[in-house]
Amino acid sequence: LRRLCPDGGMIVVLTGGTGGAKFLDGLRKVINPEELTVIVNTGDDFQWWGLHVSPDIDSVMYVLSGRVSKERGWGVAGETFYCLQTMKQLDEPAWFQIGDRDLATHLIRTNLLAQGKTLTDATAEIASKLSVGVRVLPMSNSRVETRINTPSGEIGFQEYFVQRRYQDLVNGVSFNGAEKAKAAPGVVNAIMSATAVFLAPSNPVTSIGPILAVAEIRQALRDTPAPVVAISPIVGTAAVSGPAGSLMAAQGLPVSIAGVAKAYEDFLDVLIVDDADKSDAEKLEHYVLRVPQMKTIMRSEDDRKCLAEQALSYTIKNVPRKISVAS
Repeated sequence: LRRLCPDGGMIVVLTGGTGGAKFLDGLRKVINPEELTVIVNTGDDFQWWGLHVSPDIDSVMYVLSGRVSKERGWGVAGETFYCLQTMKQLDEPAWFQIGDRDLATHLIRTNLLAQGKTLTDATAEIASKLSVGVRVLPMSNSRVETRINTPSGEIGFQEYFVQRRYQDLVNGVSFNGAEKAKAAPGVVNAIMSATAVFLAPSNPVTSIGPILAVAEIRQALRDTPAPVVAISPIVGTAAVSGPAGSLMAAQGLPVSIAGVAKAYEDFLDVLIVDDADKSDAEKLEHYVLRVPQMKTIMRSEDDRKCLAEQALSYTIKNVPRKISVAS
């Protein structure tokens, strides 16, 4: 699809979680790597065994470098878990299942941060070593932590999602530190100079929500002349996978494509929805200008590539650039 960006334009994707990783897997097959910038959620980051773990950044890098485990959809292909087994034997926490190859990434990142490097610097260095070939930016170098409010108290996202398998009733979600966080270097400029900006089919609350909680980033999405396009992770009244539905309900959002549109209504130009939501798409004019329908459920590599190709083609051909407020 290089012909769709004849001026050498840049496609920017905001992403987090497995849905976003799948979309990127398709996208990397239809555009050149140098035409893609990925802005990644870091609200899931946490300390594990004394190491700085960035789950969404790592998923993006493993997908884009072709290293991701196709069986699990996360982590590294051909993984072993000898360290994890030993930690269990030593009565150390083992509910977060880091494999041995994955462990190396966290060791390198933690060492780079200890040397005074920023998360942006560390991400760029690791991406280079892994031959990712795409510009990957954390949303912020500041600490933003996604917290889940449950009836028994507030817990971190990984505890809620991995350890407790998102079985808790959720009263609300907050992003600690977001009010003081600044966008990482390059993030705002990438959004403002993009040919198109995509919000991947990721959880609107805990995958995209932390990115939008950084005020500079949300303002850039309002101001950019590029079309801003979201792909819905909701089909009908349920999430394609994971706890997006219950988290959206906890934040007062309808569990539907209308809820996705409402979460992004202050900047969204296009909401791509699944063919199954065709009848509901016509009701979204209040939130969004265009609501094209496509096959959004990505069960195979061909599905991923097809969605990326159709989303790009529709956007470039049908959605004009706007006059930038900032200009």
